Amino acid sequence: MDLDVLFAGTAGSAPTARRGLPATLIRRGGERLLFDCGEGTQRQLVRSVGLVELDEVFITHFHADHVLGLPGMLKTFALMGRERPLTVHGPRGLGRLFSALGPVIGRTAYQLELSELQAGDALERDGYRVAAFGVEHRVPALGYALIEDERPGRFDEARARELGVQPGPDFGRLQRGEAVGDVSPDQVLGESRRGRTVVIAGDTAPCEMTRAVAHHADLLVHEATFLDEEAERAAETGHSTARSAARLGADAEVALLALTHLSSRYGGGDVRDEARAEFQRTIVPRDFDRVELPLPERGEPVHVRDQSER
Repeated sequence: MDLDVLFAGTAGSAPTARRGLPATLIRRGGERLLFDCGEGTQRQLVRSVGLVELDEVFITHFHADHVLGLPGMLKTFALMGRERPLTVHGPRGLGRLFSALGPVIGRTAYQLELSELQAGDALERDGYRVAAFGVEHRVPALGYALIEDERPGRFDEARARELGVQPGPDFGRLQRGEAVGDVSPDQVLGESRRGRTVVIAGDTAPCEMTRAVAHHADLLVHEATFLDEEAERAAETGHSTARSAARLGADAEVALLALTHLSSRYGGGDVRDEARAEFQRTIVPRDFDRVELPLPERGEPVHVRDQSER
């Protein structure tokens, strides 16, 4: 199952010539999950992978730079004749937000569902779940973790034959965890293999909950609005510095840390250098960069830089 993360918008509160407002797209197999939808997100998608048929949208909090792209995108879906239902998830207050946005969005021919979440909620999906967790910002805010289910261990075909199981449907039954006669799955399957975990923290100061949720994650997407020289300002506003985010990534032992939500006053190199002094496995993606996440036994996450001229 393919899994990658597209950085559609990596700026902080204001866009720049090179960075759009916050938006991150997770693609898993044929599913498309969008996390935050800053102003201009639909154009960022059109310029990269196209305005895909999103399955779900997850909003971390209701600051303008994270939600103002929603009305236009939802309206465009209607103009395109979308028929599939679309669910937008977010913290408590999502319904009030959409009541205010209603006159702008207008009617949609497709079913638009709103789902208010709180820390600890988990949405079970086919082969994975999306779990919401609390973070530390100036307003109520959530982070999200996509956590794949464990997978069965490797099937030992030779051992199955030795035990008298013939190739065909019985092999499949054993691989699904069903016994075949006197042969149990544990006799022919190796240890379970872990799935992948992607954590998107949203806007937050470094906090213990993010550290715990991201423990051994394959990818942690964390904000780095400030450099360490403005650590006091970061604390006052419920944000992180590159250094503090990198320390959290190191403590959580993540495979890869991606820093986003950059202030327009910094270049990506400044943020990268400060962070890598604490945690070498850090990247500062630009808009339209991707991280490919192979299955754990097949290698480490890979930062794929966008090479197109946009």
